[in-house]
Amino acid sequence: MSRKATSRKEAAKRVLVGTAGWSYADWAGIVYPAPRPHGFHEATYLAEFFDTIEINTSFYQPPRVETVRQWIERVAANPRFAFTAKLWQKFTHETGATAADESAVREGFDVLRDAGRLGAVLLQFPFSFHNTPENFARLERLLQTFREYPLVVEVRHATWNQKKFYEMLHTRGVGFCNIDQPVIGRSLAPSERATAPVGYVRLHGRRYDTWFSDDPATPPEERYNYLYSEKELEPWAERVVKVSAHAGTTFVITNNHYQGKAVVNALELIRLLTGKKVKVPEPLRHAYPQLESIASEPSREPTLFPLPPR
Repeated sequence: MSRKATSRKEAAKRVLVGTAGWSYADWAGIVYPAPRPHGFHEATYLAEFFDTIEINTSFYQPPRVETVRQWIERVAANPRFAFTAKLWQKFTHETGATAADESAVREGFDVLRDAGRLGAVLLQFPFSFHNTPENFARLERLLQTFREYPLVVEVRHATWNQKKFYEMLHTRGVGFCNIDQPVIGRSLAPSERATAPVGYVRLHGRRYDTWFSDDPATPPEERYNYLYSEKELEPWAERVVKVSAHAGTTFVITNNHYQGKAVVNALELIRLLTGKKVKVPEPLRHAYPQLESIASEPSREPTLFPLPPR
């Protein structure tokens, strides 16, 4: 076995790969079976294939305690599984959050943390969030407010690529989110940085034509309608190895979710990291026949005419 393959396999023991979110209408019949069996739940299904999912709904509103408890039950069969969760946009994209808002966020996050299922809380900031003295101070206040959680910061503008910023994260034990995004103008470029015990990588796709589009005729999901090739994923597998060498646990999240592309690329990344074939969702292998070459099991529903990738 080559040294490269060995290092990847060692890293894979500390890497959890999964998708950003699970509730997408366009995944029906592509990722999920259609019709769905009785009692079917998306998180339970995905936990058969992945060891993490990034909770997306927490960005739009704090998750209710009872809902969080149900999520924990849904993934109970996978002891390695840990959720990550995006912080409510009221804190990262808006101003004026109150003490009551902080309390509402903590209610759901505390249930996940106390169950040992909270891997990280992601503070995702928009491209317009530049590194200014005011924003730097605002970020520090937020990190102090939610310091009881394993925090990770995602910024997208290149003004944050500064030693002072990374040192601040390291001092506070806060992770840095390495991202793949269309590099346009002052967009932050790909990186392989770890500043805390939690490592984090997010792949957004490379739709240069729609990433900053404000055309009302362009559906918002088109920003994430991108399928990475193996050639494009290969450098990211190497970056994941380097991040994991300096972190206790590293989360790798694919956010190019349109029509299940995030699921395809997450499976391919697991294959690149472990060197082993992977379990593939049955509907997905028909929508993306290239997965047959990395599938650990033969198809239960063979077809002579597989659907082309969408």
